[in-house]
Amino acid sequence: MNNSSPDAIVVKDLEKRFGDFVAVTNVSFSVKKGEIFGLLGPNGAGKSTTIRILCGIITPTAGSGRVAGHDIVTEAERIKQSIGYMSQKFSLYEDLTPYENIRFYLGVYSVPPNRWNERIEWLFDLTRLHDARNRLTRDLPPGWRQRLALGCALLHRPEIIFLDEPTSGVDPLSRRHFWEFIRQLSEQGVTVFVTTHYMDEAENCRQVVLINEGTVAAAGSPADIIAEACPRVAGANLNDAFIRLMSRRD
Repeated sequence: MNNSSPDAIVVKDLEKRFGDFVAVTNVSFSVKKGEIFGLLGPNGAGKSTTIRILCGIITPTAGSGRVAGHDIVTEAERIKQSIGYMSQKFSLYEDLTPYENIRFYLGVYSVPPNRWNERIEWLFDLTRLHDARNRLTRDLPPGWRQRLALGCALLHRPEIIFLDEPTSGVDPLSRRHFWEFIRQLSEQGVTVFVTTHYMDEAENCRQVVLINEGTVAAAGSPADIIAEACPRVAGANLNDAFIRLMSRRD
Protein backbone atom coordinates (compact mmCIF):
# COMPACT_ATOMS: atom_id res chain seq x y z
CA MET A 1 0.00 0.00 0.00
CA ASN A 2 1.30 3.46 -0.87
CA ASN A 3 0.17 6.88 0.27
CA SER A 4 -2.36 7.13 -2.59
CA SER A 5 -4.09 3.90 -1.57
CA PRO A 6 -7.66 4.26 -0.31
CA ASP A 7 -6.91 1.71 2.41
CA ALA A 8 -5.64 2.77 5.84
CA ILE A 9 -5.23 -0.83 7.01
CA VAL A 10 -4.74 -4.06 5.08
CA VAL A 11 -4.08 -7.47 6.61
CA LYS A 12 -3.84 -10.82 4.85
CA ASP A 13 -3.77 -14.30 6.39
CA LEU A 14 -2.78 -12.93 9.79
CA GLU A 15 -1.72 -15.53 12.34
CA LYS A 16 -0.42 -15.32 15.89
CA ARG A 17 0.66 -18.28 18.02
CA PHE A 18 1.72 -18.30 21.64
CA GLY A 19 3.42 -21.67 21.94
CA ASP A 20 0.81 -24.27 21.03
CA PHE A 21 -2.06 -21.80 21.44
CA VAL A 22 -3.35 -20.21 18.23
CA ALA A 23 -4.82 -16.80 19.09
CA VAL A 24 -5.46 -15.62 15.52
CA THR A 25 -5.40 -17.52 12.24
CA ASN A 26 -6.15 -16.70 8.59
CA VAL A 27 -7.56 -13.25 9.40
CA SER A 28 -7.83 -10.94 6.38
CA PHE A 29 -9.58 -7.59 5.95
CA SER A 30 -9.04 -4.01 4.84
CA VAL A 31 -10.16 -0.66 6.23
CA LYS A 32 -10.75 2.40 4.08
CA LYS A 33 -9.29 5.77 5.05
CA GLY A 34 -11.75 7.80 7.10
CA GLU A 35 -14.18 4.99 7.79
CA ILE A 36 -15.41 3.65 11.13
CA PHE A 37 -14.51 -0.04 11.28
CA GLY A 38 -15.65 -2.48 13.95
CA LEU A 39 -13.93 -5.66 15.10
CA LEU A 40 -16.42 -7.74 17.07
CA GLY A 41 -16.31 -11.04 18.91
CA PRO A 42 -16.77 -12.69 22.30
CA ASN A 43 -14.13 -12.53 25.03
CA GLY A 44 -11.05 -14.49 24.00
CA ALA A 45 -11.92 -14.37 20.29
CA GLY A 46 -8.63 -12.70 19.29
CA LYS A 47 -9.69 -9.06 19.08
CA SER A 48 -7.05 -7.65 21.44
CA THR A 49 -4.31 -9.78 19.86
CA THR A 50 -5.26 -8.44 16.43
CA ILE A 51 -5.19 -4.84 17.65
CA ARG A 52 -1.81 -5.34 19.34
CA ILE A 53 -0.39 -6.63 16.05
CA LEU A 54 -1.80 -3.71 14.08
CA CYS A 55 -0.45 -1.22 16.62
CA GLY A 56 3.06 -2.63 16.29
CA ILE A 57 3.12 -3.98 19.86
CA ILE A 58 3.56 -7.65 18.95
CA THR A 59 4.78 -9.35 15.76
CA PRO A 60 2.56 -11.82 13.90
CA THR A 61 3.68 -15.41 13.52
CA ALA A 62 2.59 -15.42 9.88
CA GLY A 63 0.74 -13.28 7.37
CA SER A 64 1.27 -9.72 6.22
CA GLY A 65 -0.23 -6.29 6.66
CA ARG A 66 0.21 -2.56 6.41
CA VAL A 67 -1.07 0.18 8.70
CA ALA A 68 -0.91 3.81 7.53
CA GLY A 69 1.35 2.59 4.74
CA HIS A 70 3.82 0.86 7.08
CA ASP A 71 4.64 -2.85 7.24
CA ILE A 72 3.42 -4.50 10.47
CA VAL A 73 6.57 -6.65 10.69
CA THR A 74 9.41 -4.35 9.65
CA GLU A 75 8.06 -0.86 10.45
CA ALA A 76 6.39 -1.24 13.83
CA GLU A 77 7.94 1.94 15.24
CA ARG A 78 6.71 4.02 12.28
CA ILE A 79 3.22 2.61 12.81
CA LYS A 80 3.28 3.76 16.44
CA GLN A 81 4.01 7.32 15.28
CA SER A 82 1.03 7.28 12.88
CA ILE A 83 -1.70 5.98 15.18
CA GLY A 84 -3.47 6.78 18.41
CA TYR A 85 -4.59 4.10 20.85
CA MET A 86 -7.21 4.16 23.59
CA SER A 87 -7.66 1.06 25.72
CA GLN A 88 -10.73 0.00 27.66
CA LYS A 89 -8.97 1.19 30.85
CA PHE A 90 -8.56 4.68 29.33
CA SER A 91 -4.70 4.61 29.51
CA LEU A 92 -4.59 7.42 32.09
CA TYR A 93 -2.52 8.00 35.22
CA GLU A 94 -5.17 8.48 37.89
CA ASP A 95 -2.83 10.12 40.41
CA LEU A 96 -2.11 12.91 37.90
CA THR A 97 -4.40 15.78 36.91
CA PRO A 98 -5.82 16.02 33.37
CA TYR A 99 -3.27 18.76 32.65
CA GLU A 100 -0.40 16.52 33.85
CA ASN A 101 -1.70 13.56 31.82
CA ILE A 102 -1.80 15.74 28.72
CA ARG A 103 1.76 16.97 29.32
CA PHE A 104 2.90 13.36 29.73
CA TYR A 105 1.33 12.22 26.45
CA LEU A 106 2.68 15.22 24.55
CA GLY A 107 6.12 13.90 25.46
CA VAL A 108 5.24 10.27 24.67
CA TYR A 109 4.04 11.26 21.20
CA SER A 110 7.04 13.56 20.62
CA VAL A 111 4.92 16.61 19.90
CA PRO A 112 7.33 19.58 19.44
CA PRO A 113 7.44 21.67 22.66
CA ASN A 114 6.55 24.84 20.76
CA ARG A 115 3.18 23.23 19.95
CA TRP A 116 2.36 22.15 23.50
CA ASN A 117 0.34 25.18 24.62
CA GLU A 118 -1.75 25.11 21.47
CA ARG A 119 -2.39 21.36 21.76
CA ILE A 120 -3.25 21.61 25.47
CA GLU A 121 -5.86 24.29 24.85
CA TRP A 122 -7.17 22.41 21.81
CA LEU A 123 -7.68 19.29 23.92
CA PHE A 124 -9.43 21.12 26.75
CA ASP A 125 -11.75 22.77 24.21
CA LEU A 126 -12.36 19.37 22.60
CA THR A 127 -13.12 17.57 25.86
CA ARG A 128 -14.83 20.46 27.67
CA LEU A 129 -12.65 19.78 30.72
CA HIS A 130 -11.22 23.25 31.33
CA ASP A 131 -12.74 23.42 34.81
CA ALA A 132 -11.33 20.01 35.74
CA ARG A 133 -7.77 20.56 34.51
CA ASN A 134 -6.26 20.56 38.01
CA ARG A 135 -8.41 17.87 39.64
CA LEU A 136 -7.01 14.38 40.16
CA THR A 137 -8.03 12.17 37.25
CA ARG A 138 -9.27 9.43 39.57
CA ASP A 139 -11.87 11.85 40.94
CA LEU A 140 -13.43 12.51 37.53
CA PRO A 141 -16.65 10.75 36.41
CA PRO A 142 -16.04 7.84 33.95
CA GLY A 143 -17.44 9.79 31.01
CA TRP A 144 -14.99 12.64 31.67
CA ARG A 145 -12.06 10.23 31.92
CA GLN A 146 -13.19 8.69 28.65
CA ARG A 147 -13.10 12.07 26.89
CA LEU A 148 -9.69 12.83 28.37
CA ALA A 149 -8.24 9.50 27.26
CA LEU A 150 -9.54 9.93 23.72
CA GLY A 151 -8.17 13.46 23.58
CA CYS A 152 -4.74 12.28 24.73
CA ALA A 153 -4.73 9.65 21.97
CA LEU A 154 -5.36 12.42 19.42
CA LEU A 155 -2.69 14.89 20.61
CA HIS A 156 -0.28 14.09 17.76
CA ARG A 157 -3.03 14.18 15.10
CA PRO A 158 -2.83 10.50 14.11
CA GLU A 159 -4.14 9.15 10.81
CA ILE A 160 -5.76 6.19 12.57
CA ILE A 161 -7.22 5.83 16.05
CA PHE A 162 -7.62 2.40 17.70
CA LEU A 163 -10.32 2.17 20.37
CA ASP A 164 -10.39 -1.06 22.38
CA GLU A 165 -13.81 -1.32 24.09
CA PRO A 166 -13.73 2.43 24.77
CA THR A 167 -17.21 2.69 26.32
CA SER A 168 -16.96 -0.20 28.77
CA GLY A 169 -18.43 0.93 32.09
CA VAL A 170 -19.64 4.28 30.74
CA ASP A 171 -23.24 5.45 31.14
CA PRO A 172 -25.60 5.51 28.08
CA LEU A 173 -25.59 9.31 27.73
CA SER A 174 -21.78 9.44 27.73
CA ARG A 175 -21.75 6.60 25.20
CA ARG A 176 -24.03 8.58 22.89
CA HIS A 177 -21.89 11.72 23.14
CA PHE A 178 -18.77 9.64 22.55
CA TRP A 179 -20.15 8.21 19.31
CA GLU A 180 -21.21 11.64 18.12
CA PHE A 181 -17.59 12.68 18.46
CA ILE A 182 -16.35 9.52 16.72
CA ARG A 183 -18.54 10.31 13.72
CA GLN A 184 -17.08 13.82 13.63
CA LEU A 185 -13.56 12.40 13.58
CA SER A 186 -14.46 10.14 10.67
CA GLU A 187 -15.93 13.08 8.76
CA GLN A 188 -12.60 14.87 9.25
CA GLY A 189 -10.75 11.96 7.62
CA VAL A 190 -9.54 10.08 10.70
CA THR A 191 -9.80 6.30 10.38
CA VAL A 192 -11.48 4.81 13.45
CA PHE A 193 -10.87 1.14 14.36
CA VAL A 194 -13.02 0.07 17.30
CA THR A 195 -13.83 -3.07 19.27
CA THR A 196 -17.03 -3.16 21.29
CA HIS A 197 -19.43 -5.56 22.97
CA TYR A 198 -22.34 -3.19 22.34
CA MET A 199 -24.04 -4.20 19.09
CA ASP A 200 -26.00 -0.95 18.92
CA GLU A 201 -22.65 0.87 18.84
CA ALA A 202 -21.33 -1.42 16.12
CA GLU A 203 -24.17 -0.32 13.85
CA ASN A 204 -22.35 3.04 13.63
CA CYS A 205 -19.58 1.25 11.70
CA ARG A 206 -19.45 1.27 7.93
CA GLN A 207 -17.91 -2.18 7.99
CA VAL A 208 -17.54 -4.84 10.67
CA VAL A 209 -15.63 -8.08 11.00
CA LEU A 210 -16.83 -10.71 13.47
CA ILE A 211 -14.22 -13.12 14.75
CA ASN A 212 -14.55 -16.17 16.95
CA GLU A 213 -11.84 -18.55 18.13
CA GLY A 214 -9.30 -16.49 16.19
CA THR A 215 -10.93 -16.75 12.76
CA VAL A 216 -13.29 -14.55 10.74
CA ALA A 217 -16.94 -15.60 11.15
CA ALA A 218 -18.47 -12.81 9.04
CA ALA A 219 -17.51 -9.54 7.36
CA GLY A 220 -19.39 -6.72 5.69
CA SER A 221 -21.70 -3.86 6.50
CA PRO A 222 -23.95 -4.34 9.55
CA ALA A 223 -26.98 -4.55 7.24
CA ASP A 224 -25.35 -7.22 5.06
CA ILE A 225 -24.33 -9.32 8.06
CA ILE A 226 -27.84 -9.12 9.52
CA ALA A 227 -29.40 -10.14 6.20
CA GLU A 228 -27.02 -13.08 5.79
CA ALA A 229 -27.21 -14.39 9.35
CA CYS A 230 -30.94 -13.79 9.92
CA PRO A 231 -32.75 -14.31 6.59
CA ARG A 232 -36.49 -13.94 6.77
CA VAL A 233 -36.33 -12.76 10.40
CA ALA A 234 -38.39 -9.58 10.62
CA GLY A 235 -36.83 -6.84 12.74
CA ALA A 236 -33.53 -8.67 13.20
CA ASN A 237 -30.62 -6.54 14.41
CA LEU A 238 -26.88 -6.94 14.72
CA ASN A 239 -27.21 -8.46 18.18
CA ASP A 240 -29.41 -11.23 16.73
CA ALA A 241 -26.88 -11.82 13.95
CA PHE A 242 -23.99 -11.90 16.42
CA ILE A 243 -25.69 -14.53 18.58
CA ARG A 244 -26.50 -16.72 15.58
CA LEU A 245 -23.01 -16.49 14.12
CA MET A 246 -21.29 -17.20 17.42
CA SER A 247 -23.62 -20.14 18.13
CA ARG A 248 -22.64 -21.76 14.84
CA ARG A 249 -19.06 -22.06 16.06
CA ASP A 250 -19.96 -23.79 19.37
